[in-house]
Amino acid sequence: MSNEEEREEKKDAAPQPEPVTPAQADGAESAEAKLEAAAAEPAPVEPVAGAEAPELVRAAYEHPLAIRITHWVNAISLFVMISSGLRIFRAFPSFGPKIPEQVFLDVPKSLTLGGWLGGALQWHFTFMWFFAASGLFYVAYQVISGHYRTMLFAPRDIPGVWPMARHYFFFGPKPPATGQYNPLQKLAYTSTVGFGALSLLTGIVLYKPAQFSWLAFLFGGYHLARGWHFAAMCGFLAFIPGHLIMVLLHGWANFFSMLSGWKREPEYQE
Repeated sequence: MSNEEEREEKKDAAPQPEPVTPAQADGAESAEAKLEAAAAEPAPVEPVAGAEAPELVRAAYEHPLAIRITHWVNAISLFVMISSGLRIFRAFPSFGPKIPEQVFLDVPKSLTLGGWLGGALQWHFTFMWFFAASGLFYVAYQVISGHYRTMLFAPRDIPGVWPMARHYFFFGPKPPATGQYNPLQKLAYTSTVGFGALSLLTGIVLYKPAQFSWLAFLFGGYHLARGWHFAAMCGFLAFIPGHLIMVLLHGWANFFSMLSGWKREPEYQE
């Protein structure tokens, strides 16, 4: 037998591969695709033993930008106007006629600004425009945006005033928080709007008494308008310490919210 015949016999004896059907071919390709997809996916990360899950910090956007700007402008303006106003008051520390003059209050010079009457008037008349513009913009924004609903003192808030005052100033139990501002805060902030309006109206009388004589008449005359102007300042002086105490008791988050607008972990969301 020749070599060629031997090779033909071996070829016939070798097992022949079975024909692959179209369904089998699709299944093989599908299995191969699954293997490639599994290799491409990242392996699941197992949690490390003892590791704590990240804690989500809740926050509320309490103070819009307009509120924050007007707050700080008013704070600076009030400081300048009160200190310069006390210097102006030293020139005539009474609310009656100049003759005979009776000293109502002797304000120490160290608490005043301006150095003398003319300097104090310049400081006062300069910052009164900032105070007036910022105050009017603040009120307009509150009304237009509807933000005033969160801070306007209403009759329903009256029962909650004393429990909050007892908590702040007499170490009483803390009432539960029901909103962004508690009743005592609402009373304080609403009162400051009234003090601001009174100071602006009486300030116009003192600034231009002849042109606004009709407004002076409504306040009972020039001397009484001066007394009402002084009373508005006393209202602000009563508000500022209480406001600072409330800020300190509420913590750094309360102060920081007036810088960024956001407050971490607000109590009223618990």
